Amino acid sequence: MPIDPNAAIEITAYKAVPTFARGHIKDVRVRWALEEIGLPYRSRLIDGIFGEKPAGHASDQPFGQVPVYKEDGITLFESGSILIHIGEKDERLLPLDVEGRGRAISWMIAALNSVEPSLQTLVVIDVFGDGKDWHHGASQAALPFAQKQIASVSKWLGDRDWLEDRFTIGDLVMIHVLREADELLEAHPNLIAYVERGTSRPAFQRAMAAHLKDCAVGELQPA
Repeated sequence: MPIDPNAAIEITAYKAVPTFARGHIKDVRVRWALEEIGLPYRSRLIDGIFGEKPAGHASDQPFGQVPVYKEDGITLFESGSILIHIGEKDERLLPLDVEGRGRAISWMIAALNSVEPSLQTLVVIDVFGDGKDWHHGASQAALPFAQKQIASVSKWLGDRDWLEDRFTIGDLVMIHVLREADELLEAHPNLIAYVERGTSRPAFQRAMAAHLKDCAVGELQPA
């Protein structure tokens, strides 16, 4: 499904992203969900991944991040909130039954609250600690908790294809989060296969292609 400049749904994304961050910005999650259910959208590209955000952006996103989702007078921020809103449009993302819906949302929140922070801590340590004398110690201190959280997901998944009985927004976010785990997944072949299963979906491939195209629109200014 190509991006439609006349679509009712608009998402914000960065138009200049450094190579190491391309594919990892959270607009990918929203694009993926929209692609899964065939909803057209347009992207509004902004500057400011590292610097000053456009005027007025804070009124849409208090923390200055992307994506922001706009549709028919509705403005939403935070990818989890946006994905619940999109999921409510189509049961392919969010089951209609109360338990199934609750379980899907629970797994999405688990990805955001129980898994992603431990992985982001390691990333922050690597980015800001490179070459510093505290880098190794800090990394080793943070590593066991990340390993524990990943092992918990692996144990639950077992030999199933998805976290519950079918693909939902819970899987969408968990897979996007686990893409950041890199070598930490090596001890869990089922998670490697899980991530590959999710990222091989045509909807993910289309979302990633659109994201990468937008990332290259602008040029980063030298520091």
